[in-house]
Amino acid sequence: QVELVESGGGSVQPGASLTLSCVASTQTPSSFTIGWFRQAPGKEREFVAAITMRGFTYFGDSAKDRFTIARDNARNTVTLQMNAMKYDDTAIYYCTTRRPRNANTMFDPRQWDYWGQGTQVTVSS
Repeated sequence: QVELVESGGGSVQPGASLTLSCVASTQTPSSFTIGWFRQAPGKEREFVAAITMRGFTYFGDSAKDRFTIARDNARNTVTLQMNAMKYDDTAIYYCTTRRPRNANTMFDPRQWDYWGQGTQVTVSS
């Protein structure tokens, strides 16, 4: 069974950094792409970043130039490094995974197959 467990959420000040981790169960095929979405209160779920098995990365507009994503296939772990955080980064962050498919569908949450429970990230002064 594919399971995803997020960790690393918390409260930070504007401008700070935070790293989220996602551990996928050993049943998760290594060929799967792993990504992050976030959802703020009253807003739609938004694509943040993703990384393929081979290390190709994709970023949403809100994450470009500030966030990085990395993958350790041996440990089934993906990390999301968030820098220069802003108030607008406040949201629940969800780890997600899916079978390889057209990258054009990366930004649509309906095109992802499995989801973690989410971890809260709050940016406040």
